[in-house]
Amino acid sequence: MEILLKENLKVEANYKGFNIKTDQPEKSGGDNDHPSPFDYFLVSIGTCAGYAVKSFCKQRDIDDSGIKITLNTSKNNDTGMINKVDINILLPSGFPEKYKNAVVNSANLCAVKKHIMNPPDFNLNVDFDS
Repeated sequence: MEILLKENLKVEANYKGFNIKTDQPEKSGGDNDHPSPFDYFLVSIGTCAGYAVKSFCKQRDIDDSGIKITLNTSKNNDTGMINKVDINILLPSGFPEKYKNAVVNSANLCAVKKHIMNPPDFNLNVDFDS
């Protein structure tokens, strides 16, 4: 992955052939032209859960067209950091009742969530370009 610092507070990542653009909200001095890195972090949690649910349904030939997933967060007032993430899976009326708990279990297999629960070590290094 290569990270490129762009105009104002924009930062881009080149990763696996994708160009992922980020910015900051206007209140933080950015132009709000793209989601912030933290927005992408939250989106990665929700879309990972969505992928897990979609895969579950696909493996069982269950129609997933009526499933809706929402993600809500709560912040700790003292730290300002998120202390709770609620992922809600709304199943359509025709969804097989016997798979209700299994859908939750599949969403819990999300790789992003697993990495948050067991975080990696972070190493930051600095050097001069030669």
